[in-house]
Amino acid sequence: MSRIVIIGGGPGGYEAALVAAQLDADVTLVEADGPGGACVLTDCVPSKTFIASSEVMTGYRNNDAFGIRSSGLDGVSVDAVAVNERVKKLALAQSGDIQTKLVKAGVDVVRGRARMGEDRLGHTHQVLITPEGGAQYAIEADTVLLATGATPRVLPTARPDGERILDWRQVYDLTELPEHLVVIGSGVTGAEFASAYLAMGVKVTLVSSRERVMPHEDADAAMAIERVFRDRGMTILSQSRGDSVVNTGNGVRVTLSGGKVIEASHALIAVGAIPNTADLGLAEYGVAVGNGGYVTVDRVSRTNVPGIYAAGDCTGVLPLASVAAMQGRIAIWHAMGEAVAPLRLRTVSANVFTDPELATVGVSQNEVDSGRTPARQVMLPLTGNARAKMAGLQDGFVKLFCRPATGQVIGGVVVAPKASELILPITMAIENNLTVDQLAHTITIYPSLSGSIAEAARQLMQHEIQ
Repeated sequence: MSRIVIIGGGPGGYEAALVAAQLDADVTLVEADGPGGACVLTDCVPSKTFIASSEVMTGYRNNDAFGIRSSGLDGVSVDAVAVNERVKKLALAQSGDIQTKLVKAGVDVVRGRARMGEDRLGHTHQVLITPEGGAQYAIEADTVLLATGATPRVLPTARPDGERILDWRQVYDLTELPEHLVVIGSGVTGAEFASAYLAMGVKVTLVSSRERVMPHEDADAAMAIERVFRDRGMTILSQSRGDSVVNTGNGVRVTLSGGKVIEASHALIAVGAIPNTADLGLAEYGVAVGNGGYVTVDRVSRTNVPGIYAAGDCTGVLPLASVAAMQGRIAIWHAMGEAVAPLRLRTVSANVFTDPELATVGVSQNEVDSGRTPARQVMLPLTGNARAKMAGLQDGFVKLFCRPATGQVIGGVVVAPKASELILPITMAIENNLTVDQLAHTITIYPSLSGSIAEAARQLMQHEIQ
């Protein structure tokens, strides 16, 4: 029986453990915080639960346009304690569900930490496990999977204190909503929290080091969401950097690199994450670690050391829970000799949970514009969609890319409420090598937002015929 040790219980770790148990391996999973890891307990699950509360607030905006007479947002209040208690409760419940699933599958779940032991000759790898409140012991494993995730990056001049200077894991301890929140960092995490707090009625200032928010996302999509942010009252400081943040006792003083000073009640630091690889004994064991501390892996999750695999945010491949889970599954399938397809990032869809949401899959606009990927494209504003009109949606669009000659769908962008759901048909089209002709001939519900996807395909099909 193969013996597998998995270090880290996030999506990359626990999904791998379930696959390994299904294949009758002897599996030990070591996790410091609890099943689900940071993704479930402090990051993805809590943030999306928090955003769900903000979406309820959004439903009270502009009700008069629908003939619903109410006092609007002014008549709605947010109980920060209740919101945060719900966030933590759901995170713990999800972690408990994962624990139950792992134990039922026969996985030995150890609450504690682990690192690589001595590099000895042979076909096994020594892993040193230190359980919480217990003595360290060693396990000889045939396969080791590193799935240790990442931690919020800390600015030396803006260290989170959990009171007024916060990282994204500390916001759920607030007993009141901020009066004025300065968000430093306009990537995915910064944009999501800025959007959520804005919806809850908080004054938000977003500090962006680039010309626009979410600089690594589709430019049309990012600019559309930035327009929504500004229209709803958010202050966005472009091409600015947070130089320092000081807790003044009753607020924060944020100094930007150009000397501008912002006085606010709280600051949220969202400037990326660093991989949790420093204390795993990787250098001593000979496991290759690249720039920034990320474990180097190939498309089947192998490191340079046979029998040692890695998955998730500690690899820096793509910081998505879905990718981490697939990397972990692929690692175990490969280690256990199962048939496995290498990871294909081209078919991975990603979503930013702002309001509206931003979803992407396949080739990007930058690749097309630079000529690296020849493509035809069409972009349809949602303002022409019947369902969008009924819902009063003024912002958003569907963009579709296809190969010039064959019409094969190779990419798409959706900006809309629940874009995370609308991106699926485009993802399936890419995964199954469908053409715009095939997509165009698919009957959609009328009226529906998904109808715009088929309409975009029809327009590309017409271009192809011409």
